[in-house]
Amino acid sequence: MRWQIASIWDIRSKLYDLCEASELRRGPSKTALFRDMDGRVLFVAVGTGVDIRHFPPGLDITAIDISAAMLCRAEARRKRYPGVLHFVRADALNLCFADESFDTAVTSCTMCSVPDPVRALRELRRVLRPAGQLLMFEHVRSRNRVLGLALDIMNLWTRLGGTEMNRDTLGNVLTAGFRIRRVTSVYLDIILSIHAAKA
Repeated sequence: MRWQIASIWDIRSKLYDLCEASELRRGPSKTALFRDMDGRVLFVAVGTGVDIRHFPPGLDITAIDISAAMLCRAEARRKRYPGVLHFVRADALNLCFADESFDTAVTSCTMCSVPDPVRALRELRRVLRPAGQLLMFEHVRSRNRVLGLALDIMNLWTRLGGTEMNRDTLGNVLTAGFRIRRVTSVYLDIILSIHAAKA
């Protein structure tokens, strides 16, 4: 099942970078969030590498994706990163890393696409060291009744392409055992920057 998901993202990799306009709008918020990366970093779902331009220089980052085609398209961006950046093909629901391997875990529009976000978050908690931090740039379901309903309706369509628009990501972070330190609204209450700690 999960490798069928990989096939979907292999296909989508060919068109993924067409979303460049929205990336330019959100870039400053990502740069601000990623500035807090520290120590050994795990970046989940690197895709075609559009986020690499926002990484602080000089870090030791392991970036994963379930799609081999995504990683292939990201390779040129990886080579331009001024630091250590490794790519690993891996499944966020079953990370291939030992317990307490990383100081920082980062997601960027990731939790809308994994089949079981709580399980993925628990895996991130497992591989984080005791003082580890979780940084997330995610779109979530709005608490506004009208906007939330609109996202629910949109979700009927986006789900076909592997994306869930209406997840309770903050609730999932707490359920997975993290403590939320700070939430910053990037766009309404739909796109959030989240700082969390291993509780």
